[in-house]
Amino acid sequence: MTTSIDVLYPLAERRAGYVTTAQAAEVGVSRQQLSYLARTGSLQRVAQGIYRLHRFPAQRFEDVIVACLWAGEDAVASHDTALAVYDLADAMPAVIHVSTPRPFRGQRRGIAVHTAPLGDGERTERAGVPVTTVERTIADVLARSGEELARSAAEQALERGLVTRRRLHAALTGHGDLARPLLDLAGTQA
Repeated sequence: MTTSIDVLYPLAERRAGYVTTAQAAEVGVSRQQLSYLARTGSLQRVAQGIYRLHRFPAQRFEDVIVACLWAGEDAVASHDTALAVYDLADAMPAVIHVSTPRPFRGQRRGIAVHTAPLGDGERTERAGVPVTTVERTIADVLARSGEELARSAAEQALERGLVTRRRLHAALTGHGDLARPLLDLAGTQA
């Protein structure tokens, strides 16, 4: 016999042990069942509508995962936060940056939500964290924080093979004079 907690595990595996009430409802687990599971210690309520199953080991970016789940199923870590997830440019953001392709009105202390179109090719997952791709991250950082941080991230990403020159060049094209020094770094070779 399958229990409520058993059907939550496949969902939680995708996000380091976290599940939302909406995701639980999709597999037939009600809010009342989630509340019962929290009271009995099978899971922990970490934020409104977000639960963590206890049997999952702690993750480095749990706060980022929770922020993305809070902002919606299509939200991803972005900007300086994505740099931290990729371990680029010694990024230590003061707030968690999350991007979502749809307008989002929620506010939460310590989280900056950016509304921006995100193509399927601009999102990925790293260590259980939904995140913008390296090249999209560098373009976002360039637009928000300027050349110095973006250049450092681009150099490290190219050196570590996290991005190709061609993909980086394509992501930076269209950013005008701001991107010129990085476009020179990216070149046009594959």
